[in-house]
Parts: sequence; C-alpha cells; structure tokens
Amino acid sequence: MKLWGGRFAKETSQLMDDFHSSISFDKRLYAQDIRGSQAHAKMLCKQGIISAEDEAAIQQGLCAILEDIKAGKVDFPASSEDIHMHVESLLTERIGDAGKRLHTGRSRNDQVALDMHLYAKDCCDETIALLCEMEETLLKLAKKHAGDVMPGYTHLQRAQPVTLGHHLLAYFEMFKRDIIRFQNAKKAADVSPLGSGALAGTTYPLDREFCANELGLAAVSMNSLDGVSDRDFLLEYMAAASICMMHLSRFCEECVLWSSLEFGFMTMDDGFSTGSSMMPQKKNPDVAELIRGKTGRVYGDLMALLTVMKGIPLAYNKDMQEDKESFFDARDTVVKCLHVFHEMLASATFRTENMKKSANDGFANATDCADYLVKKGVPFRDAHSIVGQLVAKCLSKGCAIDEMSLAELKELSNAFEEDVYEAISLNTCVSARNLIGGPAPQRVLAAVEMGKRWLETVE
Repeated sequence: MKLWGGRFAKETSQLMDDFHSSISFDKRLYAQDIRGSQAHAKMLCKQGIISAEDEAAIQQGLCAILEDIKAGKVDFPASSEDIHMHVESLLTERIGDAGKRLHTGRSRNDQVALDMHLYAKDCCDETIALLCEMEETLLKLAKKHAGDVMPGYTHLQRAQPVTLGHHLLAYFEMFKRDIIRFQNAKKAADVSPLGSGALAGTTYPLDREFCANELGLAAVSMNSLDGVSDRDFLLEYMAAASICMMHLSRFCEECVLWSSLEFGFMTMDDGFSTGSSMMPQKKNPDVAELIRGKTGRVYGDLMALLTVMKGIPLAYNKDMQEDKESFFDARDTVVKCLHVFHEMLASATFRTENMKKSANDGFANATDCADYLVKKGVPFRDAHSIVGQLVAKCLSKGCAIDEMSLAELKELSNAFEEDVYEAISLNTCVSARNLIGGPAPQRVLAAVEMGKRWLETVE
C-alpha cells in the first residue's frame, strides 16, 4: 500500500506506476531531501511536536540512509514513486513508528520545492565557480596577447585593427554578466518554502525561520500558495544558462573559423580535436561544434519548463514534476560545456603572426588613413572617398596601403606626407585607440587588472 493509499480500494496499475514515477530522475535529489528532513525533524523536536527520542532515531536513520546511498547500497525501484517517499519508507522500515512522525506538518509539495531550492542554489555555486575559472584563463591570455594585433570584424569582413587581448576581453565581459545572472538566480533560490504544506500551511506551530537557518537559506517564502508552486528560481537559472550557452556558442563559432586553414588564427590541441575515418588530413574542432549544437538543447530545456508553467493554476499540479528533467539537463549540459570549453581554450595555440598579416592585408588601417587626411585638413567625406579609391588601387595591384609609394599616394591627395606610414602602421592604429574599453595595449592591461579585482569580489 502506498503511503498515501488509505482512501484507495485497490493498488494503482503497473502502467500508472511507471508513468507516474519520478524516482528514476529525482533520485539525484537524495542529499537535499535528507538535509531538508533533518532540519524539519530538528524543528519538530524544538517545537515539542515530536519527542527527543524520536528525533534522535530519525537523525540517526537519515544519516545511515545517506551513507548507504553514497555507497551504492540503495536501490530506487519505480514502485517507490519519488525520492521523498523512498527515503521515508526506508526510514520507517529501519526505525519504526518514529519514521512515520517525520512527515508531520509537511507535504511532498513543500518538500520537493525545498529540495529544488537547495539543489538550484548548489548548481548556481557550481556554475559560478566554473565561470570564474574561465575568466581567470581569459585574463591570463588577454595579458599575454595585449599587444598582438588582429583584425576586428563587422559583417565577418575585416574592419579595424584590434588586439587579441582586447578580443578575448570581450568574452570576459560576456561571462562576467553571466556570473551576475547566476548570482541573481542564486538569490531567487535562497528561499525556504518548507512550512507551506500542501498549499495552505499547517496548524502545527512550526518555526519556519529555524528550518531556513538550519539549511543556510536566507529567507522563507511569504505565501504558502506561491511557496509550493513557484519555479521561477529554476527558470532564472535556465535563462542564465541559455544566455551563457549563447556566449559559449559565439566563442565556439569563432574557434571553428579561426582553426580553419582559411583563417589560420588558431590551432586546437590534439587532445581536443578529432579526425576523419576517410580523410587522413582532417583535424576537426568537434568540441566547439558540439557546444554550438548543445546550445539549442539548453534553449529547449528553458522553453519546455516555461511552457509547462504557463497554464497551470495555483497551487501545485502534477505538471510541475516536469520541471526536473529539463532543469537537470540544462545544468548538466552547461556544466559539461564549461568544463570542456575551458580546457580546449587553455590548451589552444594562437597564431598571432597570421592574425597580424590578415589585419594588414585586409586594409584594417583604412579608417586610420582617412583620419590621417582629416588631421591634415581634408573634410572627412572627401578623405573617405580618397581612401576608398586608394583601396581599389591597392586591390588592383595586389598590395597593402603602406606598400604604396608616397608618389602614388600623392596622386590621390597632396595631403599625404612621409609621416603617413607611421600613422597607419597597425601598432600605431591600435595604440592610438587609447580610451576606456579600447584596444590599446595599455588599456587591455588595465582592463585585465580591473577584471582580477572584480573576480576577487565574486561570492
């Protein structure tokens, strides 16, 4: 007989058990479930609702179950329905009637909500830690490549010169915002719904704040209906994970491009590349491609839970059991992707000589050439036209702007002087962009130090 089966005349069908059971996936909540039960039992004893002897038996029994699960000594049959029922059943089998008193003043509705709050909070800490490790690597690489010139792009066309350090710091800023989003998700999860009961609280004199403090949670939910039916904190994590995956995917797209022979900006370590079963010359950036593909999977997890939640009335509905597989998959995917991407990035080699050549060959200094003419008194629109003609002439000759002779330059404008070559050198072009957020090497190094100081504040 089920723990809830008192009013039923017969057992549920096997088909129903298989369809209804969630223990195959919510068993991963065992540690959070036992933590919540331990805090609840301690509170029940403090409030005089159960005896000290019963509480001691419950605590001892829960500790033993936890150790047995960690040791792989506990099975999770579908007939147990969910992790909450399974732990309670095991406890009652082991300690008798005291185990039956654990659920006093509690419902599976607030119990599962608590488990998910605790689990989501742990996931936020885990994901933030991984992002901080990534950020540290990005800062090291940015410092190393603060002065290495590369082309910056718009429309995937070479545009203006930047540095590799500056480019990498753009992703530092993206992941910084991701950290802040996960911090916000952690705040949303840092709430105890325990005491909300099934939907309307309980007549027992529970001390909800005591349980929250025992569990390290910052607050208690302020409405029992909302306490059992809120899954916003899961959606916040999944939304943060989706945006983080988008950032990873953009970075991966560039890694795929940069590691091609056409770009030649990056070489993947052999440990993070694959080959072809047919073509012996191939070295494929599979890690980057897989992360790019898995981004859509996390988006799907977010949309799945949003869709589950959009049409259900207060308070708890069985639909909400569908929160777990989507959330677990989103967490598993983003954590795995952060792990492997970090290792791939840290082990890659940047081919800075090819980057600089590409910036030079792609007329990345054309804007600076126009700015040079403006400083000589030529109106900007005229300067823009002159340099456009100059680029066309260079293309016909197959050369870069700084490979044109001064005489050839003067054919287009007498404003050109010998100092133009220094003015449009790539190093000058980059160094002159010496403003906050700019690519000048000194600005990159300053941004690296600012980034280090910010990381020290992350909790």
